[in-house]
Amino acid sequence: MKYDPSTQKSPLPFSPFKSCTVPRPIGWLSSVSPEGQENLAPYSQWQNLTFDPPMVMFSANQYPDGRRKDTVLNAERTGWFVWNMATYDLREAVNISAMALPPHENEFERAGLTPRYADLHPVPMVAESPVHFECRYLSTHRMRGDSDVGTIDIVFAKVERIHIDEDILTSDGKLDIPKIKPIARMGYYDYTVVTDTFEMRIPQASEGEADGLAGQPA
Repeated sequence: MKYDPSTQKSPLPFSPFKSCTVPRPIGWLSSVSPEGQENLAPYSQWQNLTFDPPMVMFSANQYPDGRRKDTVLNAERTGWFVWNMATYDLREAVNISAMALPPHENEFERAGLTPRYADLHPVPMVAESPVHFECRYLSTHRMRGDSDVGTIDIVFAKVERIHIDEDILTSDGKLDIPKIKPIARMGYYDYTVVTDTFEMRIPQASEGEADGLAGQPA
């Protein structure tokens, strides 16, 4: 089976595209408007870019009527947003925060979450989440799609402060991923959870390369 997505409809009853690049980490992003309106929403196009300095990106599709997402606008206008790690225990709250609520409704209140405010700008963070990145906005790259909803804003940011709950660290100072159980986006309505990990080391890697891959400082 093969097809050209720009000219042909999917030969399958459900489009396979979003189910191929999986699992995708969830950008559970909190932000605040210049007027003080708080916002929380999950994005499935989220990723680290580099580590020196740590930089991240997320992309946000427009609404069908062409409106841009509040997270993008808030980041551009205030210069800040926060990434909150989405975990299995918080899965229902993550799902509720995906709802398109009216501007006067607060996703933290709707999802039963506790806001805890960031250090560098008064952005609400999800207190129940074990890890947060305070992200300083750098730029937006706008890419036109074949439709309004296909048009995206790609937002780039630098991580200026990292918060970690020490209860989720192992004795040797690593994040205990099976304990945290981060959730990730699959395709369709499907998600997955990280409960098992395994290690692989590159054969004949230099000491410096190995240290870098292990996350040890140079």
